[in-house]
Formats: sequence, C-alpha cells, structure tokens
Amino acid sequence: MRPRQWYKNVLLFLGIVFAGKLADPSSWISVALAFALFCLLSGGEYLVNDVLDRDRDRLHPVKRNRPIASGRLRVATAVTVALALIVFALTMSFVYFSLAFFSLAAGFVVLVLLYSLRLKHIVIADVLVLATGFVIRAVAGCLAIGVTVSSWLIVCTFLLALFLVLEKRWGEVAALKDNAARHRASLEGLSEWTLTLFVAVSCGALLVSYMIYVSVSEFEGLFITVPFAIYGLFRYMYLVHEKHRASSPEELLTDRPTLANLALWILLVIAVVVWNTLL
Repeated sequence: MRPRQWYKNVLLFLGIVFAGKLADPSSWISVALAFALFCLLSGGEYLVNDVLDRDRDRLHPVKRNRPIASGRLRVATAVTVALALIVFALTMSFVYFSLAFFSLAAGFVVLVLLYSLRLKHIVIADVLVLATGFVIRAVAGCLAIGVTVSSWLIVCTFLLALFLVLEKRWGEVAALKDNAARHRASLEGLSEWTLTLFVAVSCGALLVSYMIYVSVSEFEGLFITVPFAIYGLFRYMYLVHEKHRASSPEELLTDRPTLANLALWILLVIAVVVWNTLL
C-alpha cells in the first residue's frame, strides 16, 4: 500500500493555508479526514497496480520482491482489500463531503486505474496524468473546506508535479541507459537531452506561474517566498543532474539543505498568511 508515499496527499492541506483558515479547527478536521480518505484511495490503487504489474515486476531485480510479485500476498486477497478500501473511502466521501468532493475522489480513482491499465505506458502522457493526480489532491483539499479554488494554485501544483515527475524520469534514463524502456515502457525513445529540455521548460514555467500567483494573492508579502522557491527547485536539479541523487522526490527528505529551505518557506508562508489575517 506504499504508506511512505502517502506524503503526496499533504497537498490537500494547501487550501487551508492559502485560504487563511489556519485558526479554524473545523477546517483542520475536515482536511484531516479528506487526507485520510485519499490515503486509503492511494493504498487501494497501489494494490491494484501491483496486481496488474505482477508479471512485469517478477522480471525486475527489485520489484520482484514486492509482496504480490513474490507470492507472499495472494492476488485475491489484494484485490479484495483494494476494493474494500476504495469503496469505503468513496462512501465516506459521499457521506461527509459535498458532491463535488465525492466526484473528484471518484475521478481520482478512475484516473489512476486508467494510468495503471494503459496510460503509464504512453510516452509523455504518463507524466501528464501523474501531474493531474496531484492537482486533484490540491483541489480536493479546497473543496473539503468549501473555499474557492484558485486557478493559479492549480497551475502551480500541476507544474510542480510535472517538474518532479520529469526529474524522476531523467534519473531513471540516466541510471538505466539503454535498458530504461525495459524498466518503464513510457521511456522508450526518450533521451537524457530531451528530458533535460522538458525539465527546463517545466521549471521555468513553474517559477513564472508562482511569481504571478504570489503577486496577485490577497495575502500581501508572499513575494518574499520566491527566493526560497527558486533555491528549492535549483537545489533539486543540482542533486539530480550533478550529484545523481534524489531522482525520486521522497529522497529529498534526506537532504538537509532542502529540508531547511522547505521549513523556512513554510514558516514564511504561514507568517504572511497569519499577519494578513490578523490585519
């Protein structure tokens, strides 16, 4: 169920920060519940993915040790648990949240299923689908507390996710070379140079979009977070392309400068939002 990757669902908390609802206990409870439900959906989707990929995983030196591929977890058990998690999470979404939130959660399930079945094997389409999944999380967090979804928040979330996924793909191609397509079909025909161009374009677009977002935001002063955003992106690119580290986003959690920069960015954002709210 990949609990170590559930950090991706933290994006649901973006809405509570940028909507200025940090001091609202009911909003925290709502987003916490939404976060838990998306973790259940993610866990169920990972089980389905591993069932579909079990034959391919058995040929991989690392993935063959996964519970389903190795035979330690029966396919029938995995499918039963996956269906139970997904049905339970969607039911709770329908009962406790709006129809819009439920529709978004159901759409997330369908999107990830389509990704597992087919889309992850299509060049470029796979990264766009993954980035869309992150946008769904951010929008779901806003819907959970009934706030207006900022179009710039959607754009920034999409571009950030796209940037991170492209960097991960670059790391895979750089490490596996000619065997990259055997590891992931969507890497067929992609070179390090092409992926570097994709990364550069997505990074530039992200920075411009973020600067516009903080400039037009109702919270005056958010522009002071721009240098930290630039440092974070450049630090990640440096680690991936020069040090050949952190090709997977979760590996950033071991990089102290990145963690320190992220902590400062979060503190500044919260400080600006709180200051504007008090005023």
